[in-house]
Amino acid sequence: MNIALLIDCENAEPASIHGILGELAEKGSISIRRAYGNWKNQAGWEQKLHPFAILPVQQFAYTKGKNAVDMCMAIDAMELHYTEKVDAFALVSSDFDFTPLALKLLAKDKKVFGFGKSTAPEPFKKACTEFIETDSFQEPTPDNPEPQQRVKKTKLQLKGDTELMNALRGAVDAMKDEDGWSPLQKIGTYITNTASLSCKNYGYAKWGEVIRATDYFEMELREKNHMFFRRSK
Repeated sequence: MNIALLIDCENAEPASIHGILGELAEKGSISIRRAYGNWKNQAGWEQKLHPFAILPVQQFAYTKGKNAVDMCMAIDAMELHYTEKVDAFALVSSDFDFTPLALKLLAKDKKVFGFGKSTAPEPFKKACTEFIETDSFQEPTPDNPEPQQRVKKTKLQLKGDTELMNALRGAVDAMKDEDGWSPLQKIGTYITNTASLSCKNYGYAKWGEVIRATDYFEMELREKNHMFFRRSK
Protein backbone atom coordinates (compact mmCIF):
# COMPACT_ATOMS: atom_id res chain seq x y z
CA MET A 1 0.00 0.00 0.00
CA ASN A 2 1.39 3.39 -1.03
CA ILE A 3 0.62 6.08 1.54
CA ALA A 4 0.78 9.86 1.26
CA LEU A 5 1.51 11.50 4.61
CA LEU A 6 0.23 15.09 4.90
CA ILE A 7 0.90 16.95 8.16
CA ASP A 8 -0.90 20.06 9.37
CA CYS A 9 1.93 21.42 11.49
CA GLU A 10 -0.31 24.08 13.00
CA ASN A 11 -2.48 21.39 14.60
CA ALA A 12 -0.06 18.56 15.38
CA GLU A 13 2.68 17.96 17.94
CA PRO A 14 6.26 17.44 16.63
CA ALA A 15 6.92 14.70 19.20
CA SER A 16 4.18 12.58 17.65
CA ILE A 17 6.03 11.99 14.35
CA HIS A 18 7.94 8.96 15.65
CA GLY A 19 4.76 7.20 16.67
CA ILE A 20 2.92 8.20 13.48
CA LEU A 21 5.63 6.80 11.22
CA GLY A 22 5.74 3.64 13.33
CA GLU A 23 2.00 3.09 12.90
CA LEU A 24 2.12 3.75 9.15
CA ALA A 25 5.10 1.44 8.66
CA GLU A 26 2.81 -1.43 9.69
CA LYS A 27 0.31 -0.47 7.00
CA GLY A 28 2.49 0.12 3.93
CA SER A 29 5.10 2.31 2.27
CA ILE A 30 5.05 6.06 2.94
CA SER A 31 5.92 7.17 -0.58
CA ILE A 32 5.01 10.86 -0.12
CA ARG A 33 5.77 12.90 3.01
CA ARG A 34 4.82 16.56 3.27
CA ALA A 35 4.51 18.99 6.18
CA TYR A 36 2.52 22.22 5.81
CA GLY A 37 2.93 25.39 7.80
CA ASN A 38 4.36 28.87 8.05
CA TRP A 39 7.96 28.02 8.94
CA LYS A 40 8.42 31.35 10.66
CA ASN A 41 6.21 29.90 13.41
CA GLN A 42 6.95 26.16 13.24
CA ALA A 43 10.34 25.84 14.94
CA GLY A 44 9.36 22.63 16.69
CA TRP A 45 8.58 20.86 13.44
CA GLU A 46 11.50 22.24 11.45
CA GLN A 47 14.06 19.92 13.07
CA LYS A 48 11.91 16.85 12.28
CA LEU A 49 11.89 17.30 8.51
CA HIS A 50 15.32 16.13 7.30
CA PRO A 51 15.73 13.12 9.64
CA PHE A 52 12.44 11.68 8.37
CA ALA A 53 12.67 12.83 4.74
CA ILE A 54 9.61 15.08 5.06
CA LEU A 55 9.20 17.81 2.45
CA PRO A 56 8.37 21.21 3.99
CA VAL A 57 5.64 23.18 2.24
CA GLN A 58 5.70 26.86 3.12
CA GLN A 59 2.30 28.47 3.38
CA PHE A 60 1.89 32.11 4.35
CA ALA A 61 -1.29 33.37 6.03
CA TYR A 62 -2.35 35.65 3.19
CA THR A 63 -5.60 36.69 4.86
CA LYS A 64 -6.14 37.16 8.57
CA GLY A 65 -8.56 34.63 10.01
CA LYS A 66 -8.30 32.24 7.04
CA ASN A 67 -6.40 28.96 7.36
CA ALA A 68 -4.23 28.80 4.26
CA VAL A 69 -2.59 25.55 5.42
CA ASP A 70 -5.91 23.69 5.31
CA MET A 71 -6.60 24.91 1.80
CA CYS A 72 -3.13 24.00 0.57
CA MET A 73 -3.28 20.50 2.05
CA ALA A 74 -6.70 19.84 0.55
CA ILE A 75 -5.61 20.99 -2.90
CA ASP A 76 -2.43 18.91 -2.77
CA ALA A 77 -4.33 15.83 -1.59
CA MET A 78 -6.70 15.93 -4.54
CA GLU A 79 -3.83 16.60 -6.96
CA LEU A 80 -1.96 13.59 -5.57
CA HIS A 81 -5.07 11.48 -5.99
CA TYR A 82 -5.25 12.29 -9.69
CA THR A 83 -1.52 12.36 -10.53
CA GLU A 84 0.19 9.81 -8.28
CA LYS A 85 -0.35 6.16 -7.46
CA VAL A 86 -1.55 6.56 -3.88
CA ASP A 87 -3.68 3.96 -2.11
CA ALA A 88 -4.14 5.77 1.19
CA PHE A 89 -3.75 9.19 2.78
CA ALA A 90 -2.54 9.86 6.32
CA LEU A 91 -3.91 13.20 7.53
CA VAL A 92 -2.21 14.50 10.65
CA SER A 93 -4.37 17.13 12.29
CA SER A 94 -7.00 17.71 14.97
CA ASP A 95 -8.85 20.24 12.84
CA PHE A 96 -12.54 19.89 11.94
CA ASP A 97 -11.86 21.54 8.57
CA PHE A 98 -10.36 18.32 7.17
CA THR A 99 -13.65 16.43 7.47
CA PRO A 100 -14.79 17.22 3.89
CA LEU A 101 -11.38 16.21 2.53
CA ALA A 102 -11.49 12.86 4.33
CA LEU A 103 -14.99 12.19 3.04
CA LYS A 104 -13.98 13.13 -0.51
CA LEU A 105 -10.98 10.80 -0.45
CA LEU A 106 -13.14 7.97 0.89
CA ALA A 107 -15.55 8.56 -1.98
CA LYS A 108 -12.58 8.16 -4.33
CA ASP A 109 -11.96 4.70 -2.83
CA LYS A 110 -8.92 5.77 -0.81
CA LYS A 111 -8.20 4.74 2.75
CA VAL A 112 -7.84 7.68 5.14
CA PHE A 113 -5.80 7.28 8.31
CA GLY A 114 -6.35 10.19 10.67
CA PHE A 115 -3.85 11.07 13.39
CA GLY A 116 -4.63 13.61 16.09
CA LYS A 117 -5.55 14.30 19.67
CA SER A 118 -8.32 12.41 21.43
CA THR A 119 -10.14 15.74 21.63
CA ALA A 120 -10.27 16.07 17.85
CA PRO A 121 -13.80 16.77 16.55
CA GLU A 122 -15.91 13.63 16.21
CA PRO A 123 -16.97 14.40 12.60
CA PHE A 124 -13.33 14.34 11.50
CA LYS A 125 -12.64 11.14 13.45
CA LYS A 126 -15.64 9.37 11.97
CA ALA A 127 -14.82 10.54 8.45
CA CYS A 128 -11.55 8.59 8.54
CA THR A 129 -11.15 4.91 7.75
CA GLU A 130 -9.26 4.73 11.03
CA PHE A 131 -8.42 7.48 13.50
CA ILE A 132 -5.42 6.93 15.76
CA GLU A 133 -5.00 9.12 18.82
CA THR A 134 -1.54 10.61 19.33
CA ASP A 135 -1.87 11.91 22.90
CA SER A 136 0.59 9.37 24.28
CA PHE A 137 3.10 9.56 21.41
CA GLN A 138 6.46 10.82 22.67
CA GLU A 139 10.06 11.19 21.61
CA PRO A 140 11.95 7.88 21.93
CA THR A 141 14.34 7.65 24.87
CA PRO A 142 16.49 4.86 26.33
CA ASP A 143 13.70 4.22 28.84
CA ASN A 144 10.96 4.47 26.23
CA PRO A 145 12.26 3.17 22.86
CA GLU A 146 8.71 2.62 21.59
CA PRO A 147 7.16 6.10 21.37
CA GLN A 148 3.75 4.76 20.31
CA GLN A 149 3.49 2.24 23.16
CA ARG A 150 0.15 2.57 24.95
CA VAL A 151 -1.37 1.65 28.28
CA LYS A 152 -3.89 -1.16 27.84
CA LYS A 153 -7.39 -0.30 29.02
CA THR A 154 -8.89 -2.58 31.62
CA LYS A 155 -11.94 -4.80 31.20
CA LEU A 156 -14.08 -2.29 33.08
CA GLN A 157 -12.84 0.59 30.93
CA LEU A 158 -13.51 -1.35 27.75
CA LYS A 159 -16.99 -2.44 28.82
CA GLY A 160 -17.76 1.11 29.86
CA ASP A 161 -17.00 2.41 26.36
CA THR A 162 -20.43 2.38 24.72
CA GLU A 163 -19.17 3.14 21.23
CA LEU A 164 -16.62 0.32 21.37
CA MET A 165 -18.99 -2.28 22.78
CA ASN A 166 -21.71 -1.41 20.28
CA ALA A 167 -19.19 -1.79 17.47
CA LEU A 168 -17.99 -5.17 18.73
CA ARG A 169 -21.48 -6.54 19.33
CA GLY A 170 -22.65 -5.27 15.96
CA ALA A 171 -19.68 -6.85 14.15
CA VAL A 172 -20.03 -10.22 15.89
CA ASP A 173 -23.78 -10.33 15.25
CA ALA A 174 -23.46 -9.29 11.61
CA MET A 175 -20.77 -11.84 10.75
CA LYS A 176 -22.03 -14.83 12.75
CA ASP A 177 -22.86 -18.24 11.28
CA GLU A 178 -25.88 -20.35 12.23
CA ASP A 179 -24.15 -21.34 15.48
CA GLY A 180 -23.44 -17.73 16.41
CA TRP A 181 -19.67 -17.86 15.74
CA SER A 182 -17.94 -15.04 13.83
CA PRO A 183 -14.41 -15.24 12.36
CA LEU A 184 -12.04 -12.56 13.65
CA GLN A 185 -11.01 -11.52 10.15
CA LYS A 186 -14.58 -10.68 9.20
CA ILE A 187 -15.15 -8.91 12.52
CA GLY A 188 -12.16 -6.65 11.87
CA THR A 189 -13.28 -5.93 8.30
CA TYR A 190 -16.79 -5.09 9.48
CA ILE A 191 -15.49 -2.63 12.09
CA THR A 192 -13.22 -0.99 9.50
CA ASN A 193 -16.14 -0.56 7.09
CA THR A 194 -18.61 0.77 9.66
CA ALA A 195 -16.53 2.76 12.16
CA SER A 196 -13.30 4.74 12.40
CA LEU A 197 -12.22 2.98 15.60
CA SER A 198 -8.65 1.77 16.03
CA CYS A 199 -7.64 -1.02 18.39
CA LYS A 200 -4.47 1.00 19.08
CA ASN A 201 -6.52 3.62 20.93
CA TYR A 202 -7.34 1.00 23.56
CA GLY A 203 -3.73 -0.08 24.00
CA TYR A 204 -3.89 -3.27 21.92
CA ALA A 205 -2.20 -4.24 18.67
CA LYS A 206 -5.06 -6.34 17.26
CA TRP A 207 -8.83 -6.48 17.49
CA GLY A 208 -8.68 -10.05 18.76
CA GLU A 209 -6.84 -8.82 21.85
CA VAL A 210 -9.46 -6.12 22.48
CA ILE A 211 -12.33 -8.58 22.15
CA ARG A 212 -10.71 -11.05 24.53
CA ALA A 213 -9.91 -8.29 27.05
CA THR A 214 -13.60 -7.32 27.33
CA ASP A 215 -14.39 -10.81 28.68
CA TYR A 216 -17.79 -10.38 27.05
CA PHE A 217 -17.39 -12.90 24.22
CA GLU A 218 -16.53 -16.58 23.98
CA MET A 219 -13.51 -17.50 21.87
CA GLU A 220 -12.78 -20.65 19.91
CA LEU A 221 -9.55 -21.54 18.09
CA ARG A 222 -9.99 -23.49 14.91
CA GLU A 223 -7.73 -24.75 12.13
CA LYS A 224 -4.47 -22.76 11.75
CA ASN A 225 -5.26 -20.94 15.03
CA HIS A 226 -7.99 -18.86 13.43
CA MET A 227 -10.05 -17.13 16.14
CA PHE A 228 -13.84 -17.20 16.23
CA PHE A 229 -16.00 -15.24 18.67
CA ARG A 230 -19.61 -15.24 19.80
CA ARG A 231 -21.55 -13.62 22.59
CA SER A 232 -21.15 -15.36 25.91
CA LYS A 233 -24.19 -17.32 26.91
